[in-house]
Amino acid sequence: MPLTMAVPGQKNSIKRVGGKEETRKFLEKLGFVVGAIVTVVSENAGNVIINVKDSRVAISSEMANKIII
Repeated sequence: MPLTMAVPGQKNSIKRVGGKEETRKFLEKLGFVVGAIVTVVSENAGNVIINVKDSRVAISSEMANKIII
């Protein structure tokens, strides 16, 4: 399922990162790689705040839909 459907506070493992090559590289640099553990902190006005690799990152729901958990 896409990351946007994750339950806030629940830890999830990334199974796949989709999208164009440019998008995948951008997300990879932020720490969204296969096998990484991510936790949705909150959703606000279409944006998602995520804990990944001891950092909090805010991405759009469009980007979050490309991350499959």
